[in-house]
Amino acid sequence: MKNPLDIIQGDMQRVDQVIGERLTTEVPLVREVAQYIISAGGKRLRPALLLLISGALGSQHPHRHTLAAVVEFIHTATLLHDDVVDESTLRRGRATANERFGNAPSVLVGDFLYSRAFQMMVDVNDMRVMQVLSDATNVIAEGEVLQLVNMRDASLDEAAYLRVIRSKTAKLFEASARLAPILASSDARVEALCATYGQALGTAFQVIDDVLDYEGSADQLGKNLGDDLREGKVTLPIICALRTASTAEKAVLRKAIEEGDLTHLTDILTIIEKNGALESARQSAMIEAQRAMDAARMLPVNDYSAALLQLPAGLMERRS
Repeated sequence: MKNPLDIIQGDMQRVDQVIGERLTTEVPLVREVAQYIISAGGKRLRPALLLLISGALGSQHPHRHTLAAVVEFIHTATLLHDDVVDESTLRRGRATANERFGNAPSVLVGDFLYSRAFQMMVDVNDMRVMQVLSDATNVIAEGEVLQLVNMRDASLDEAAYLRVIRSKTAKLFEASARLAPILASSDARVEALCATYGQALGTAFQVIDDVLDYEGSADQLGKNLGDDLREGKVTLPIICALRTASTAEKAVLRKAIEEGDLTHLTDILTIIEKNGALESARQSAMIEAQRAMDAARMLPVNDYSAALLQLPAGLMERRS
């Protein structure tokens, strides 16, 4: 099965051009930090969603590349801020911006990217676009604060976990997917379908990301195994393990959550595996992936909508 993003390769190259053009600044440190994190690569799924759905709807709106770049700037700003809050040292296989440049430059360049994104939104001059993106950035910020409030809380349940990731991660996927039908002047039904697709795909993506924190290796993941637990994040694999673990096993997990102590990481990984927690979490991701595919099947049938069907299916095979 070929890469579903191949169909928008030309469009993504144009987005990269826009990103390069809009990173112009007279402050060298801003440019250096911004280029450092953007050049780290990544899947760029959020801008890809806008472009794929535009293709599925037969839309070639001239602002689609600008808005795809806006979405990537917003995402990059959240990464810069997240890594400072989480005290992360490794992302995508190399030192985080805060590790290389320090916390203050990372936070301030994140602010620069947010403000540049809003300048670009104004250039598009579409109030509905600005409403969707401004609402999304607000919800993302709420999700980040909510995650902070939930840190080291061993009583967190799946509903509370989903509330965080649907705000913090899935909301920007949803906004990206919603922008395409807005640009295409589609009706409310199509816009709702696209938003559902984005939210479901974003939720599945984050659940799988959280599963991968407990399997694989740092080389595969580009980050340190067990980082979520060290940072006090209670994610779905841990929630699933706590449901069926023995009293002694629960005590080990709770201690790790509350203290961030990874001394017994090997034991923790054994507990998670023994209780089928990774498989349970993958099943939850599969439900979201299926929800995304159901929405994609309601869009016009063409090569772009076929790629939209492939994306959630491919997520389930993700190992990095």
